Amino acid sequence: MKRHLVGQLAVSLVCAACARSTDAVSPRSPMLERATSTAADLDGLTPNFNLEVILRPVDGGDGFGHVKFRQANDDAKRIDLGVWVRNLAPNTSYRLQRAVDRVVDGNCTSTDWLTLGEGIVPQDIATDDRGSAKQDLFRDVPNPVGTAFDIHFQVITTAGVPVLTSDCYQYYVR
Repeated sequence: MKRHLVGQLAVSLVCAACARSTDAVSPRSPMLERATSTAADLDGLTPNFNLEVILRPVDGGDGFGHVKFRQANDDAKRIDLGVWVRNLAPNTSYRLQRAVDRVVDGNCTSTDWLTLGEGIVPQDIATDDRGSAKQDLFRDVPNPVGTAFDIHFQVITTAGVPVLTSDCYQYYVR
């Protein structure tokens, strides 16, 4: 009986939140996430566990990229990186790199680039005949939960020449 009442209360809270909005609520919507917030959220802290990284051309060149940077809410401490690039040179191999700063100030100054791939094995991103590519990469995170850092990304040729770069993002290990 108690479990049923608790379930009804949770549904009522979500429905009440929905009634105040004209937006549809999906199972992954921010409204539902707010209804099931953690103590950190209640303190006004909403760390970035997941990122949508945009990669832009270096020095006015061509191309565009996106990295869907996700860490599941589990004990694995693994980052999944869904990489997508377009308008690069056709039939060419590229690599995704990241650099992190331990000082979380929104200013990415590190040039200690790490090539990403499948775990610790670097993986090329090969474009098709139109200069587009999709590649799923991952990386295990050795840092303790709650560790924060600034992070930025670049896509380079296999010769090491940067072609795409990102802004600076802040990330917290889940």
